[in-house]
Amino acid sequence: MALPLEGLKVVDCSRLLPGPYATLLLADLGAQVDKVEDPEGGDYIRQMPPLLGETSALHLGLNRNKRSVVLDLKSKDGVAALQAMTDQADVLVESFRPGVMDRLGLGQEALRQRNPRLVYCSISGFGNTGPDRLKAGHDLGYLARAGVLGYGGDAGGAPAVPGVQIADVGGGSLFAVVGILAALQERARTGQGRFLDVSMTDGATAFLHMHLAARLAMGPQGAPLARGVEALNGGYACYGTYRCADGKYLAVGALEPKFFAKLCAALERPELVELGYDTAGGGAARARAALQEIFLTRTRDAWAQALGPLDVCVEPVLEGDEVLQDPQLRARGLFVDGGSQVHLKTPLDFGPMPVRPAPALGEHTAQVLTEAGLSQAQVAALTSAAGQG
Repeated sequence: MALPLEGLKVVDCSRLLPGPYATLLLADLGAQVDKVEDPEGGDYIRQMPPLLGETSALHLGLNRNKRSVVLDLKSKDGVAALQAMTDQADVLVESFRPGVMDRLGLGQEALRQRNPRLVYCSISGFGNTGPDRLKAGHDLGYLARAGVLGYGGDAGGAPAVPGVQIADVGGGSLFAVVGILAALQERARTGQGRFLDVSMTDGATAFLHMHLAARLAMGPQGAPLARGVEALNGGYACYGTYRCADGKYLAVGALEPKFFAKLCAALERPELVELGYDTAGGGAARARAALQEIFLTRTRDAWAQALGPLDVCVEPVLEGDEVLQDPQLRARGLFVDGGSQVHLKTPLDFGPMPVRPAPALGEHTAQVLTEAGLSQAQVAALTSAAGQG
């Protein structure tokens, strides 16, 4: 059965995580993704540990179902080759700082003049406009500027550093894919492509949308967002993590009174229900302390076994390889055997996922450039210049 994006041609000039995860989603949905890499080592992620032999496992996880093309974009011939590729492409994704592609002669105006149907997606830390457009950064800094970092952690304590790259994937990759698919739908109507300016910092603010939008709506009658004291970031006793007897944790998400009342009844502490929502008078803090004392009397798995059947929104906090054995995730087919390795499926199911292994550096250079219309002599010159001849 054909995948929904079969026939879509994507040129991927991005590196590391945000762009490559966006194009992984497109590739898993059937798009042809040609990954353009520098001859001096390629995408930086190829050298990042953990290594499986001489290959980064991070590269293997992010770049399946893609082809690798080595081009020196600082050379006239390399630029001409990329132009030929984008002449036939539907989408280009890049993650350089604003202005870099323009200086190379590969900016959106230049490429879309040649191919007006091209959807050109630029992913950057702060976007292509504004005073900080050229600043270097990483996920933690984007979260800091978006207010997300400052919203998590204990009241009066330090901001909690997330264990995953929220701005990169949520603010960058996912909004890039949403924008690309929307632009392709627009192009079907108008015949014209579009420039997409995806800022990871802008995208990170989406994770605070409910809270920031409410703050804006309240205006002078409201109060600034505060760490560790509001309903969903530590204020309510019914919503948080609790340590158990074995040092592992439970996630208690019994937010609605009907769930919290059921939980407190099971714990034989019904009086905690009324206290648990009292953030102003200190009742929630007392209820949290009482719950913590109770949960320390059994192991995490003992609590999960006892409370799981009661439907009270309590789950074990899985750690390490435990997530790989979770029966729900396995039943959903998130771990796909690709023969030489097991792959983590991107979470959209349109049928069996293709699992072509991540390409070696420059593995498909000659094939892709020939498809782009370059002559045998031009292909030979470019592959020789890249050290592949």
